[in-house]
Amino acid sequence: MKITAIKPLYDYVLVSEMNFGNRSLSSGIMLLADDSRSSGIRPRWARVHAIGPEQKDVEVGQWVLVDHGRWTRGVTVDLNGEDIVLRRIDTDAILLVSDQEPNADDTLANDKVI
Repeated sequence: MKITAIKPLYDYVLVSEMNFGNRSLSSGIMLLADDSRSSGIRPRWARVHAIGPEQKDVEVGQWVLVDHGRWTRGVTVDLNGEDIVLRRIDTDAILLVSDQEPNADDTLANDKVI
């Protein structure tokens, strides 16, 4: 069975293209993948794939910066013949919204111990 459309409920936001790999800073420095380590605790950018009917803050196609860990595990779906990893994010954890894909990822982990 092929899925042809996804419609979230309420004000839910589904995202795709969340990057867990290497990062490129605006200075040109490449940082190796850091997921699952203490230095990997940072917000991540993702593209809005679908929104629920009550969602008024973001639109499909925008990029959102989501606070660390405020998303579900990825679910791979075959949508119109293309495998896409979708995650539901906590809408209260959206830090920034951009109409264009961010060029660099300067969201560095904070290594300070309090």
